[in-house]
Amino acid sequence: MSDHVCQPEPVAPWPEEMFVQHRSFAGLESPYTDLQQAKTVILPVPYDATSEWQGGSRHGPQAIIDASQYLELYDLDLDRDIYKAGIATLPQVEPLLSSPQDMINRVYQLVEGLVHKEKFVVMLGGEHSLSLGAVRAFKDHFPDLSVLQLDAHADLRDEYLGTKYGQACVMRRIHELCPVLQVGVRSLSREEKQFLTQEKLRPFYMSDLAANTGSIQRIVDSLGEDVYVTIDVDVLDPSIMPAVGTPEPDGMSWRQLLDIMESVALHKHVVGFDLVEFSPGQGPSSCAFLLAKLAYRLIGYTVPSDRNAAEAGR
Repeated sequence: MSDHVCQPEPVAPWPEEMFVQHRSFAGLESPYTDLQQAKTVILPVPYDATSEWQGGSRHGPQAIIDASQYLELYDLDLDRDIYKAGIATLPQVEPLLSSPQDMINRVYQLVEGLVHKEKFVVMLGGEHSLSLGAVRAFKDHFPDLSVLQLDAHADLRDEYLGTKYGQACVMRRIHELCPVLQVGVRSLSREEKQFLTQEKLRPFYMSDLAANTGSIQRIVDSLGEDVYVTIDVDVLDPSIMPAVGTPEPDGMSWRQLLDIMESVALHKHVVGFDLVEFSPGQGPSSCAFLLAKLAYRLIGYTVPSDRNAAEAGR
């Protein structure tokens, strides 16, 4: 018998094309996805630890990114290829389950770093509590920041289910940082109503939007120059957006939401926005596509192309 031991032949490395990398928003490729050059950064945050009723918003960011693969990159309404200003997509943020405060702090650190690099940040949640971390970061860079909240609910409780940092309290905490304008509210608790009265705050309820054709101009006039927009997607009517944790009837239409955002972006400096509280398991796949298209359109409203930026600088 030979003492020679047969050695297995070396196995060639698997080619990279056999693996699926994390998907970029809208299926974009380099150079439009390069983080250093892109004006916009998509930040997916799959976290929903304080959801009270129907969970699943942790699956929202990936569902939106998956649906965005089927967007037409040419936007008919804007007559523009929005992606050409660059849209980088970060990997999903690892959730922290130790406490809502810890997760909010993680979001703050990530967004602060991106804002420091002068990026336009689009955060995809996840639950609404995450918006507090983003607002804190933007407030550091824009001291006169105001926040536009599009939401079916006020989210102004001081404490709920044993925490002051859950999604039901997020706008109370943000109100402690900077002015907040609420639009689309159609459900709130007696405690929240009393707080609004005490603080002399006046939301634009859905009934106001239906009754007053001048509401959009009043919304614009009520905001400061630098605006962060937080959109709880249950602001939309459940006939087009049933995939939320706490649906409310009598919500905004697609066109109402776009008209508000187009006007705000035209007259104010929108520094970033988020889409939160999307629970894809509660509705059809069309909901994910609607939000992918919404994100893309809002980037088009708020982030100028190179040509538009050059014209604005003249």
